[in-house]
Amino acid sequence: MAARWTLVIHGGSGQMRRETLAPADERAARDGLAAALEAGTAVLRAGGAAIDAVEAAVRVLEDDPAFNAGRGAVFTWDGGHELDAAVMDGAGRAGAVAGGSVARSAVGLARAVLEDGRHVMLAGAGADGFAREIGVETVDPAWFATAERRRQLDEVKASGGFDADIKYGTVGAVACDMAGHVAAATSTGGLTGKRWGRIGDSPVIGAGTWADDRACAVSCTGTGEHFLRAGAGHEVAARVWLADVAAVDAAAAVIAEIGAAGGRGGMIVVDPAGEGGWAFNTPGMYRAIATADAPPDIAVFADED
Repeated sequence: MAARWTLVIHGGSGQMRRETLAPADERAARDGLAAALEAGTAVLRAGGAAIDAVEAAVRVLEDDPAFNAGRGAVFTWDGGHELDAAVMDGAGRAGAVAGGSVARSAVGLARAVLEDGRHVMLAGAGADGFAREIGVETVDPAWFATAERRRQLDEVKASGGFDADIKYGTVGAVACDMAGHVAAATSTGGLTGKRWGRIGDSPVIGAGTWADDRACAVSCTGTGEHFLRAGAGHEVAARVWLADVAAVDAAAAVIAEIGAAGGRGGMIVVDPAGEGGWAFNTPGMYRAIATADAPPDIAVFADED
């Protein structure tokens, strides 16, 4: 049995500073993290599986327009939404979707891909077709839109296609359950103004999402191209398993290497003993942790650690 159950969640990293983040936005993010933490810990407190806990937590964040996933996802350059998500358990089962546009919960659809078992990743029209065929809840694409995300797209286009004050609002969760099994889930709308079917690290097993009962579970957020090139999630787990490095220390080392290559972002981790935490190289990261033997901890700014 694990020493304790643990849930760690994130709502993205980026240029969140005390002097620039609006108080209302900070409150909304903290409230959203608290609600997601409660949804996931309710599963773990009842003896539920880590994979159910991470899905429950991420579903709450997907429905919260304070974050870049589900409702409140950013717009593509063409004014649409292309949603990515992945889920994986410590036994090696995984499911992912990329570029979906009709499933209300991208992580729920990724979980359905996992449970179906015939494939690991479905993309675009195929992911949407699978969603309709198996009967998951679908919505009109307008459901994902918010006025603030439309404003951000207009700002990016006006600046020539680059976001100078980027916030990586990807959401994710990692958990260790009472049986010592780990799981990870990640969901995102991607980058504001993304083009040509761009896909980042979030739905890519081994990059933005990874889980292995021999090592740890990982969920990433940041400049996806850098996390893809690093194979970030798997790289952290490999160091834990093969080099006997603590999960949080391995995460910090990989984030440092990503930073040295010009990447920005962060990740959350938890191991099968319930030791969890995070690492990031941005001014802020929406993050929270709860364990069986400690009160919940919710943070936004770097100096809160």
